[in-house]
Amino acid sequence: MKALYTRRSVRKYQSKPVPVELVEEAVKAAMFAPSARNQQSWEFIIIDKPELMDEIPTFSPHAGMAKGAPVGVLICHNEDYDTAVGFFPQDLGAATQNLLLALHAQGLGAVWTGVYPREERMAGFVKMCSLPENVIPYSFTIIGWPETEPAATDRFKKERVHYNKWEGK
Repeated sequence: MKALYTRRSVRKYQSKPVPVELVEEAVKAAMFAPSARNQQSWEFIIIDKPELMDEIPTFSPHAGMAKGAPVGVLICHNEDYDTAVGFFPQDLGAATQNLLLALHAQGLGAVWTGVYPREERMAGFVKMCSLPENVIPYSFTIIGWPETEPAATDRFKKERVHYNKWEGK
């Protein structure tokens, strides 16, 4: 529960490398996410070349923190594994959340930047990563050692919890 309550989006990173083993362990955790009909249609691209990280903000406007960050993970949907058509956004969202929690548990900072369904962002990753037609970029997570530790906040809102029927505004 502590990891769930303390994880925050981190957008500023120290200028020190992240061991690939930590990223691979987090990707492994992402693959343990649930998926519709257990289709596991995900593919992961670890991006650690500085010139590629610096290029990402040119086509993904809310990923400016990629410039200078040590590493990122692009999660994609492979249509060849699609056995539950239309459910990949939920599946890959769960995988992205597992990735974020695993990174946080390792002391790393990360931020989820949206890719799908924004055409210009998707096209940028397709081109940059030479993705085949059947592979759809979904999310990009930027990773590094946090420059500062973000404060945990209480996000629980009891008024948004309903039992059995809608009660409220």
